[in-house]
Amino acid sequence: MPDPATYRPAPGSIPVEPGVYRFRDPHGRVIYVGKAKSLRSRLNSYFADISGLAPRTRQMVMTAGSVEWTVVSTEVEALQLEYNWIKEFDPRFNIRYRDDKSYPVLAVTLNEEYPRLFVYRGPRRKGVRYFGPYSHAWAIRETLDLLTRVFPARTCSAGVFKRHRQIDRPCLLGYIDKCSAPCINRVTAEQHRQIVLDFCDFLAGKTDRLVRDMERQMNAAAESLDFERAARLRDDIGALKRALEKQTVVFGDGTDADVVAFADDDLEAAVQVFHVRGGRVRGQRGWVVEKTGEPGAEGEAPLVEQFLTQFYGDQAELSAGAGDEATNPVPKEVLVPVLPDNADELADWLSGLRGSRVSLRVPQRGDKRALAETVQRNAQEALAQHKLKRAGDFNARSEALQSIQETLGLDEAPLRIECVDISHVQGTDVVASLVVFEDGLPRKSDYRHYAIREAAGDGRSDDVASIAEVTRRRFARHVADAEQPMAAEGKSRRFAYPPNLFVVDGGAPQVNAAAAVLKDLGVTDVAVIGLAKRLEEVWVPGPSADPVIFPRTSEGLYLLQRVRDEAHRFAITFHRSKRSKRMTASALDSVRGLGEHRRKALVTHFGSVSRLRAASVEEITAVPGIGVTTAKAVLEALGVPRDATPEPASDAPNHSDTPEPILHDDLPRADLARAEPPGLDPPQTDEQPIPDPHSEQISEWQTSE
Repeated sequence: MPDPATYRPAPGSIPVEPGVYRFRDPHGRVIYVGKAKSLRSRLNSYFADISGLAPRTRQMVMTAGSVEWTVVSTEVEALQLEYNWIKEFDPRFNIRYRDDKSYPVLAVTLNEEYPRLFVYRGPRRKGVRYFGPYSHAWAIRETLDLLTRVFPARTCSAGVFKRHRQIDRPCLLGYIDKCSAPCINRVTAEQHRQIVLDFCDFLAGKTDRLVRDMERQMNAAAESLDFERAARLRDDIGALKRALEKQTVVFGDGTDADVVAFADDDLEAAVQVFHVRGGRVRGQRGWVVEKTGEPGAEGEAPLVEQFLTQFYGDQAELSAGAGDEATNPVPKEVLVPVLPDNADELADWLSGLRGSRVSLRVPQRGDKRALAETVQRNAQEALAQHKLKRAGDFNARSEALQSIQETLGLDEAPLRIECVDISHVQGTDVVASLVVFEDGLPRKSDYRHYAIREAAGDGRSDDVASIAEVTRRRFARHVADAEQPMAAEGKSRRFAYPPNLFVVDGGAPQVNAAAAVLKDLGVTDVAVIGLAKRLEEVWVPGPSADPVIFPRTSEGLYLLQRVRDEAHRFAITFHRSKRSKRMTASALDSVRGLGEHRRKALVTHFGSVSRLRAASVEEITAVPGIGVTTAKAVLEALGVPRDATPEPASDAPNHSDTPEPILHDDLPRADLARAEPPGLDPPQTDEQPIPDPHSEQISEWQTSE
């Protein structure tokens, strides 16, 4: 581990101007990004008294191998540069206000002829209006279920909409009056758009006008003795009021604001955000993150600054192409527990993201103060729950890493573990997966898969050669990065440093092959082991014939099994996708006169080869560019006899599909020998597909019977 004194800048060489600095590890990877009003004062504080630093900051300084900085003219520029570098380098010691997935929102596609309502995650698009975010997707569906009774707008996908327009029959929602069925022209495009606009007005807070209009229509219907319409309107008003009850009014003046609160201890901090739009709480989200603990950065002010920079910077990127005021993620007002030292610069930066003035302040009294206290209680509860949940997990992971270190005789605990697995079917479509665990938890952003270029000449798989190839390809990059640690600023540095432990799925041959590759490349700081499936024994490189046996109740063995199983799952997933593409293409490659474009047209039209195999000649010729001769040749290539007359494709199960090939990892060898190899004719069956009572072919099927 590097000594901070070895890379401390010379006295007087650090400028006193504001700027942004980066700490790098010995392999050149950026591990921390920070900013300061005075670079000299901030950087000197890291090296003055290491024992007085916070635990996480002390670990960062001891891990780093160099420090560099960039001088800027203003603090607003420093904020923007710090945010850009955190996004680019993803430093491991910076606070990360993010989840494993984005929060769902309710999207309304106003840019379509027939707008659609649906659950959406991802970047914002121009012409689409968004409401939310919501904590759960089911909350959006529950809201839609309540409101489509009053606003029967389209919620189906483009494919379903097109299909029902072709068959001239609405879906179930159209039959139960939860969709106005524009697909069959029950309403015009203009009428449907007005329904959607009323829906948007309701979610935007214009609820009183809609409720008054409906009450007026209900009274008019009752006076004209149209009691059925009056009853429907009465029920619709009740549905609207139930929906309104789910969104509590917190500000009577219709304020748009985000209310932020924190709860923290020495190591971690919980943050909660309530999104208030039109005076109502529209969404809520929260995180629990590890604190950086910068020197002299005490209290909540640094947390507020880091959160506002990362959170609104990310949200502005998602909304970059929307171009709609209603979808702007930065509200007019941000309420925080304390103001950071650079509050004015932060407000200017947020105003630039929004395009208009943003107020950053601390609520002092009234409804806003009361809501801030509620958000604070939510943050404290979230931190308490996190501590209770994490205590058991953290102790188990620490025990597992310590068990692996002691049993294998490693110099340090394997904080980063990488595992390789090979997957294939009888030597074909050979692929490999590499999964990464850090601190006993999967780091899915670093997962990789490989298509193996080397294969055995006899057509059978060679797992040993495949393991050697993957090991060489993975660590050749590490060696190249180590030779040029500072090259290519914009390149990803995820694999710029090696793992502590490299695990291969297999026994002594696979382990010795991987160890030989590491020796050839000159990599000496990586331990290599193999985990065999049969008895879960651990193999180490060398001539010893005896494996290392972990106790069956060992936490270390459980962790190694989880790593191995995750690598197996990732390899199987990639293999199946590659095999499916190959089988789809190879099944039609033998048809003369069938080029790439018409093959794609066939698969796109029918959805799968099995549906194409079950189609008739007439159905195949319905695809543009396909004639009768080509259709017959396609069926013959798919194993359908010339005299067979397949039924038209339907949603009924197809019992004549060729069985899917079985992966060599999925069955024991005895069962694999009995499994039917791919490519054989499908077994014959006397079962007939059950006709669809709604199908237009029902009369023909009954006649044939």
